[in-house]
Amino acid sequence: MTYKGLVFFDLDGTLYNEHSEVDAAVAIALHQLRANNYLPIIATGRSPLEIQNALAKTGIDSFICLNGSFIQYEGQPVYKGTIPTPVIEKTVAIANAADEAIAFYNEEAIRITAVTQPGKDAYKFVNAPVPEVDPDYYLNHPVYMMLILTNDNDKAYTETLSTDLTFYRNTPNSIDTVEKDCSKQTGIKELIRSQNLTDIPTYAFGDGTNDLPMLDFVDYPTPLWAMVFRKLKPRLNTLLLRILKVALLKVYATGA
Repeated sequence: MTYKGLVFFDLDGTLYNEHSEVDAAVAIALHQLRANNYLPIIATGRSPLEIQNALAKTGIDSFICLNGSFIQYEGQPVYKGTIPTPVIEKTVAIANAADEAIAFYNEEAIRITAVTQPGKDAYKFVNAPVPEVDPDYYLNHPVYMMLILTNDNDKAYTETLSTDLTFYRNTPNSIDTVEKDCSKQTGIKELIRSQNLTDIPTYAFGDGTNDLPMLDFVDYPTPLWAMVFRKLKPRLNTLLLRILKVALLKVYATGA
């Protein structure tokens, strides 16, 4: 099938509302978008496990998860970017020395080295439960992304591991951490290359620091609403996000 366009959507602060859910009006617009021969694709830092409700509600079956480290196209995995075990060991050692924690992510599970206050705060921030504790999980399972659970100890990790890893601070209490130079942009490029989706217009919606590479790459970027209105009062911010979200989706869903 030849699509009119590939449309990439971030989740948190973009498709998701403040409860980390997809509003009904947004889901309807996404179904119409697909009906008009545009392919909606989720591009998120979250794991496949965390987005199943969004997939079910929107009918989307293609996604770039874990900041480009895990890619699925039409229900089938097409790319997995594994962080080398020695690099994980170095990261865990830094966390242990600082009494901090690391969470490990792949398509099957999320595990954490220890339960800490920054960890509790980080998962509350994204309306998710604190994962099961298993500090040795990475020794016997692939890890595509780590979540460094720290409030302000960024330099301890970035100054030591910047040659091996790429870091995205997306919440006040956590840092998304992936293979060096991995991003939503590299995920989009790999998806387009592997599925021969070249010469199709690309669109993207996003609001976070990890969305910047994606927005820089696509033909038609839309820096999302939270970027624009972040300094407004929270209640007004939420209302404007909802209005703009549905309005912009309806523009694409018309088939124009």
